Amino acid sequence: MYTFTNQFISNDKNVEFLKAAMMGPNAMRLAEELSSHLNIDETMRILDLGCGCGLSTLLLTKKYGASVFAADLWISPTENYERFQSMGIADKAVPISVDATKGLPFAKGYFDLLFTVDPYHYFGDTAEMLPSLISFVKKGGYIAVAIPGLNYEFEDNVPHEMQPFWNSEMARTLHSLDWWKDLWKKAEGIEMVDSREMACCREAWQEWLTGYHPIVAEDIKMMAAEGGKYFNLIQLIAKVL
Repeated sequence: MYTFTNQFISNDKNVEFLKAAMMGPNAMRLAEELSSHLNIDETMRILDLGCGCGLSTLLLTKKYGASVFAADLWISPTENYERFQSMGIADKAVPISVDATKGLPFAKGYFDLLFTVDPYHYFGDTAEMLPSLISFVKKGGYIAVAIPGLNYEFEDNVPHEMQPFWNSEMARTLHSLDWWKDLWKKAEGIEMVDSREMACCREAWQEWLTGYHPIVAEDIKMMAAEGGKYFNLIQLIAKVL
């Protein structure tokens, strides 16, 4: 399943690229597992929403030859354009600055696939967000999401070992698979076609902990305390009707 990711990180130069580009659990590995449940090809136009430094964009363009709009709020389009040039995908990837909570600057029905890996839980935890995105995907197209999650809802019973790391943002954004399924079922105009815990959870988290991002040091402590008991990765795929 992870042929592209494993081949990519078999090169020392690429490993350094990955360590510098990760902003959470290895987005390239998540993107490869998520995309394996979709029929992606070179004819497709994809919105990679919350692309970060473009690891998911790299996967979509290099493995499938798709045309990708790489949209992010925090990473500048210029920075991503330079990164895409260095990786030889600038002809397939269009970098753009987007705040998904304020609406998308695209035509209705413009995309075959809306694809988002890692950040959706930060902005998609309301009943309004998913319905606001649906119209940008053509009928018969798909919305596919991969995010960090929990094995079960903590609510007011945060495990003792997690309490030093738990904060209000985590309480708002980290949820169980069932929680996300219930939220998505409220949206009209889509059909849920897949929802599951992802197989790449441990690998993606372990790779993140080798990265150079400033928060990695604290996450190393958190993951040691978590010990594989509470966190998972969740994928959700819906067809636009």
